Amino acid sequence: MMYHGANRLSNPLNNMAIETHELSRSFGKQLAVEKLNLSIPACTVFGFLGPNGAGKTTTIRMLTGLIAPSAGSAIVGGYQIGPQSSAVRQSVGLLT
Repeated sequence: MMYHGANRLSNPLNNMAIETHELSRSFGKQLAVEKLNLSIPACTVFGFLGPNGAGKTTTIRMLTGLIAPSAGSAIVGGYQIGPQSSAVRQSVGLLT
């Protein structure tokens, strides 16, 4: 998978499709995702496995810009979630 674009933040030489740093999300006092660090190379099949309430859906919603993280950062396809979430959504496919 190749990524092109002037506004992308990732180094194109590192070839990472998804990178997260200390990504966290809480809902009130309930911590759903705590300090998630991922580096997923391009052209890799990756899945989330875990019991109900483990934070799988919350993580995907943060990575696609549907909800904002409480802390941390992520880059998806070379775009930073938050300021470039619309570009992230244009570069991924998601069914909810």
